[in-house]
Amino acid sequence: MGAKPRIAIVGAGNLGAALAISLCRAGYAIEAVITHSRGPSLNKARKLAKEVGALALAGMPVEMAAEVIWFCVPDAEIAHSARTLASTLRWKGRVAIHSSGALTSDELSSLRKWGAAVASVHPLMTFVRRSRPSLAGVPFALEGDTAAVRIARRMVKDLGGHAYTIRKTEKGAYHAWGTFASPLFTALLATTEQVAAAAGVTPKAARRRMIPILLQTLANYASFDAAGAFSGPIARGDVDTVKRHLRVLREVPAAHEVYVSLARAALGYLPGKNKAALQQALRPSR
Repeated sequence: MGAKPRIAIVGAGNLGAALAISLCRAGYAIEAVITHSRGPSLNKARKLAKEVGALALAGMPVEMAAEVIWFCVPDAEIAHSARTLASTLRWKGRVAIHSSGALTSDELSSLRKWGAAVASVHPLMTFVRRSRPSLAGVPFALEGDTAAVRIARRMVKDLGGHAYTIRKTEKGAYHAWGTFASPLFTALLATTEQVAAAAGVTPKAARRRMIPILLQTLANYASFDAAGAFSGPIARGDVDTVKRHLRVLREVPAAHEVYVSLARAALGYLPGKNKAALQQALRPSR
């Protein structure tokens, strides 16, 4: 397999689009963007294919030069997609990759049986509809067959990412970690908007006004770690203020629950004063 093998992308969603464009910019030839159906999925594939100079196909062709087939479909569809395409193409000597953070390379076992080397290659990054983040500097967790991992590691390096290996047994916890880092962090931000509303601030204004403190918190975390970035009433051991928060948050029950859970986590993981009194304040009232 050459230094920069030809690639086919299966799926034209947010991840598939970001990956195809980044690979193209890194000098990789994208042969095809493949979907399993026509209609909106094929339209998205055509739009992406045009950006990267590839073909847009509904289904795997019988003949294709691509040496790496990269599955960028939802987790629940990976094994089915692999089985559907298994008998269509000659797989011996090719590499099949999927990008699920939670599932192992065994989702592609049907292709392994046909001679493909398989791997899971997951970028620890968030992909949403209106954003195509650069993959430079992004860590990629790799797991799978030796030949496939070796080629994936080279591709990640060409993308400017950082590849590291992960055990199959670690993938569940790994994906939960990533879920805390982005989707649940976003849920926390949505919760803060609800608390801001109780203070008479609209969601749009809350987003605008929170950005400086959010950015500084992340900067502090990056520079000083979680303990060094921790501040506020729990760090100071200000029991009265925490009690005041809990009283007003009874009007926003979901936020109250989040506050208590995060405050307890703070008491467990972070430095602070008056921890016993704070633990008592966080206990549910009878």
